[in-house]
Amino acid sequence: MTPADSTSLDGDRLVIAVDGTSGSGKSSTSRGVAARLGLRYLDTGAMFRAMTWWLLREGVDVRDVAAVTAAAGRPRIESGTDPVAPTITVDGADVSIEIRRDEVNAAVSPVSAVPEVRARLLELQREVIGDGGIVVEGRDIGSVVWPQAGVKVYLSADPDARAQRRTAEQGGTDVASTQQSLLERDRIDSGRATAPLTMAEGAVHVDSTHLTLAEVIDTIVDLAARAGAEVAPEAREGS
Repeated sequence: MTPADSTSLDGDRLVIAVDGTSGSGKSSTSRGVAARLGLRYLDTGAMFRAMTWWLLREGVDVRDVAAVTAAAGRPRIESGTDPVAPTITVDGADVSIEIRRDEVNAAVSPVSAVPEVRARLLELQREVIGDGGIVVEGRDIGSVVWPQAGVKVYLSADPDARAQRRTAEQGGTDVASTQQSLLERDRIDSGRATAPLTMAEGAVHVDSTHLTLAEVIDTIVDLAARAGAEVAPEAREGS
């Protein structure tokens, strides 16, 4: 499936693309926007993590591009789209906890850089997006996965704020190490040859450094309304 030509913003067709750096709040923001607007939700990063988890479990050397390429077509990866309780399964098994572990964090960037992995997951992502009615988060949604999204957002925050948030999410204490890891992930993802992390043409840059989660959600809901989407008054007000 390829992106449809229509950029219709009615609720059934609306696609909101949220790209940005690690730790900038993409997941919480995207889920909040989807719940507010009654849309589905897709975390494309979880799909790359699921692929990485499966490769590690199968003993594939994730830095061996040929080996990853040969194996990338084998796992069955499925994403649930309920923003309140999103799911990710591999061959029918729930891996939502496993994909957040340190070994996956350390391996996901090289796996994500393999063109065949991106091609396989791109196809799956477009199948989920379908006719729209969804908020999709990732690194290349507005630029590659669905460039005709009705609303495109590039979400960022300064490195310290991102590290503080990610450390708190993971229940850790080493903010400096977390920041170094995030910056290295950005460096790899921004420099890869295939679908690099970038702000898509037509995207609105939202800096979440000094904003609360509710304020970021409000901003994107307002962008949807200003772009022509039908947004109920109560949704705009966050009630």
